[in-house]
Amino acid sequence: MSSEHHRLPTLSAQALACRRGERWLFHGLALTLPAGRALWLRGRNGRGKTSLLRLAAGLAEPAAGTLQWGDEPLARSARFRRERVWIGHGNALKDDLSAAEALRFVARLHGRRFDAPRIAAALEGAGVATHAVRPVRTLSQGQRRRVALARLALEDAPGLWLLDEPFDALDADALRWLARLAAAHVARGGSLMFASHQPPPQGMPAVDVLDLDEVRP
Repeated sequence: MSSEHHRLPTLSAQALACRRGERWLFHGLALTLPAGRALWLRGRNGRGKTSLLRLAAGLAEPAAGTLQWGDEPLARSARFRRERVWIGHGNALKDDLSAAEALRFVARLHGRRFDAPRIAAALEGAGVATHAVRPVRTLSQGQRRRVALARLALEDAPGLWLLDEPFDALDADALRWLARLAAAHVARGGSLMFASHQPPPQGMPAVDVLDLDEVRP
């Protein structure tokens, strides 16, 4: 197959609108996120950063406008569902599983390789290898966040990463580790969209910025 066939499609939105109850979060939003680029979503609380990420992940429907994955509507693209990685602010780990089991469960759920050495290496990179057999419910918020983000270390093909507040509750070592993962991901042709109140840590790839405070509510 041609290399063009394997190239990650561009995520694009036109005239996108989102509302929460009776309140509009944004109207007429346009964005383009091609392969090999990173986009930082900024804005005050309540301006729709998480809502936009959920729309981009296919987890919610826009009030108006379109989302495309390459030439296909996002909602109908089987390729998009394979290539999209979503990590929300809530981590989505099962409390009664150990850290290693929770990571294996997520990997299996999304069709990723999860042999024991890869799981161990991912947890080691995230700095939580010593907690691998502890139940998730006993971990601190920062440790849970590292386990959730360790899923990114299992990704070895270009994809679209959608991360909600990925830097929260991480110490300096974990921030450096995450920055290295993100830089390697973008360098191999992946794309990244993240919402954060914090500036990207040193070592992150160069980012474009979409400030939702500047988008019409």
